[in-house]
Amino acid sequence: MPVLQCRHFNGYKPCGKSSHCDDSCSQKSLPSLNILLIHLGALGSVVRSTSLLMAIHRRYPGCRLFWVTDSPAHQLLQGHPLIDFVYSTKENDLLELAAWDFEIALIVDKSRKAAGVLKKLSVDQVEGFQMDPHSGAILPASKAAVELWEIGLSDEKKFFKNKKSEAQLVHEALNLGPYLRDEYSLPLSEAEQKLSSVRSALWRSDLTQPILGLNTGASSVIPAKKWTVDFQRSLISDWQKRGYNNLVLLGGPEDSERNRLIGENLPVQQSPTQAGLRDGLVSVDACDMVVSGDSLGMHLAIARKKYVIAWFGPTCAQEIDLYDRGEKILAQVDCGPCWKRVCEKELMCYDRVSFQQIHSALDKGISQWHQQRQQIQSPQNQFLLSKRLSSETSF
Repeated sequence: MPVLQCRHFNGYKPCGKSSHCDDSCSQKSLPSLNILLIHLGALGSVVRSTSLLMAIHRRYPGCRLFWVTDSPAHQLLQGHPLIDFVYSTKENDLLELAAWDFEIALIVDKSRKAAGVLKKLSVDQVEGFQMDPHSGAILPASKAAVELWEIGLSDEKKFFKNKKSEAQLVHEALNLGPYLRDEYSLPLSEAEQKLSSVRSALWRSDLTQPILGLNTGASSVIPAKKWTVDFQRSLISDWQKRGYNNLVLLGGPEDSERNRLIGENLPVQQSPTQAGLRDGLVSVDACDMVVSGDSLGMHLAIARKKYVIAWFGPTCAQEIDLYDRGEKILAQVDCGPCWKRVCEKELMCYDRVSFQQIHSALDKGISQWHQQRQQIQSPQNQFLLSKRLSSETSF
């Protein structure tokens, strides 16, 4: 008799895990609950929310986890070992999603669209945020979400009083238990790991130095989150004078022309910008260090555990956790953070970032890179590595 409740059973074709389907199957997996995570938000925020995955599985052991997000963020999550199903908000995906029943929904977005997705589904309990159907107001679904809700309503609390990272605030709002500072989780496939190694070898013209990726862009929602072309060209020229040789420009399709202008007649490599989000993740992984504004590129670098030098002007530096791998640089202005989409000031915050602070952070990161490299190349570590590789390939 087939095990109908098995995670892998679909009822219309073999699951591919085993040649037989019964209680004796060694691959049998019986989910305890169906958990729905709705985070449609900005791409970088979706990447940050991968830090919730371990906590969700601790809070609901054995659960079957569904994640709903906006396109194209679903591309980043496909195939993740901690997510059973990834859906976008396209009509066909929502039709399929509506066939399921959920014990618990975790709603990260404070948005009516997320509330609309939720309303189409059968859910017993909601954590995070919901919408009042009469007023349209976004409200906390439980007491656990009140703090994050109130921070969103007060610039004073958001900009100055709050000291918690956004990852911690969301974790607590979803009532996931003690906060353990779980890291982002965005693994590469085997093919992506190989491609990352190829790019790393291609971009490392100087074998004695780390590869430094400069993420040049940011979302168009807050244009002041990215440096100007001239600022970045000046920065690269200064790096060249300081002897930094392995320089790579990172970005997406919207950055292609901009990156060409930034790199014109300068000794920098151009990463692919037209091959999609997962390919961009591979390029970030191929670097050892990443310099970026508060953007998707910064979050991808955090996810791949790179040394990150992140600068902040209009947004809140305290909301970002670099997990002790990097430095934060604040624009030297008295009006930030502000989260303004339009600014009329003559001298913008992206013009008020100290070269000296950037160089100091870079020197620190490069020093750490050399120390780690020496540890990896030590005779003892090489011996342990060879033993491990030998055991993995012996039968």
